[in-house]
Amino acid sequence: MEENVGGFDLLFRTTFGVLAIIALATCLVKTSPWKWVVALVAFVGLFSSILRHCTPYVILGINTAKK
Repeated sequence: MEENVGGFDLLFRTTFGVLAIIALATCLVKTSPWKWVVALVAFVGLFSSILRHCTPYVILGINTAKK
């Protein structure tokens, strides 16, 4: 998998992933369906920032990583 996430995107994904985990840990999200949505945001954000790869970017031909 080629790296295609960098710069602002990387910071954005990491920040929202961490904020989502904090929201779940402090019980800021009360209803069950929203907990799953926030957990999905946290997982996808942190996973894509760790791998520095975004599959929708590949499909759309976007690359924000510096070469």
